[in-house]
Amino acid sequence: MRFPLSLTRSMAAYLLRKKLARERRFPLVLMLEPLHACNLSCAGCGRIREYAETMHRRLSLEQCLAAVAECGAPIVSVCGGEPLLYADIEALVDRLVSQGKHVYLCTNGLLLEKKLGGFRPSSHLSFNVHLDGMEASHDRMAQHVGAFAAAIRGILDAKVAGFHVGTNTTVYRESDMHEIVVLFRYLEELGVDGFMISPAYGYEAVCDRDPQGGQGLFMTRQEVHEKFRAARELLAGFRLNASPIYLQFLRGERDLPCAAWANPTYNVRGWRGPCYLVADAHYDTYRELVAATDWDRLGPGGDPRCAHCLVHSGFEPAAVLSAPKGLADMLRMAVWQMT
Repeated sequence: MRFPLSLTRSMAAYLLRKKLARERRFPLVLMLEPLHACNLSCAGCGRIREYAETMHRRLSLEQCLAAVAECGAPIVSVCGGEPLLYADIEALVDRLVSQGKHVYLCTNGLLLEKKLGGFRPSSHLSFNVHLDGMEASHDRMAQHVGAFAAAIRGILDAKVAGFHVGTNTTVYRESDMHEIVVLFRYLEELGVDGFMISPAYGYEAVCDRDPQGGQGLFMTRQEVHEKFRAARELLAGFRLNASPIYLQFLRGERDLPCAAWANPTYNVRGWRGPCYLVADAHYDTYRELVAATDWDRLGPGGDPRCAHCLVHSGFEPAAVLSAPKGLADMLRMAVWQMT
């Protein structure tokens, strides 16, 4: 199976409860950012600039657990910043797993080798290591020589220790999809369990870091479609964690609405709105975030800032939620999960 059976069961039961309750909007994945400090300054990341004034702040363990309880999402993606820099990361993950949450710890991998002993293998825990290409390409995007090698050492140790390990790859304008294939084949040999892939999005905070104002790193919507259409056969056969519906969307073969409300973000300033990449405000509660945001305005054709956004966090939830509405999509998703 593509995902652990426990995750599939939990998500199916959760979606059924929400459907029976006739809830229109509800969270699927909580993006929990205990801190924004990082040991890298990646070219495609805007967090360091966005939260420069609060870079020293950390959520307490109690604040993290309270946000998880308030949100109620069955999956918690612990990100940042670099979450392995968070002093209570081991305790946080242990508490979430003990509560039955499914935890994806998103890391650049630099500290994974060192910190691994503080975690216990579980079907509810997956390390998600960010890799944007083979060594030269990844180190260039991470702006740190040795980043790739450190991440690979961490992946190897994690697999030997019995952990579920996936990777997350961001595709930029300069990304060579043939190189991405080489990367995935290499990671398969290391025993990596699955690959997440998503096009980069040129939102304000990262465009300001790009000397070409976003025109160097980031693609237009049409360029994303062309890149993923050309790579369709190249990516076939890999254990991608991107659903077939979302991949159709990336290739321009179908449309999806933005469902950013399903992947809310909580950090040291509160509930970030409207989405993981665009911040107009921060709210005290998840309920306030949902009520205060004009969700129907988000996405291409609505907010002009969304014109070229096709990122995983906004549209993969829509793919998951749209599947039960059509028999063909239900079968496609079922086959994808079982293979």
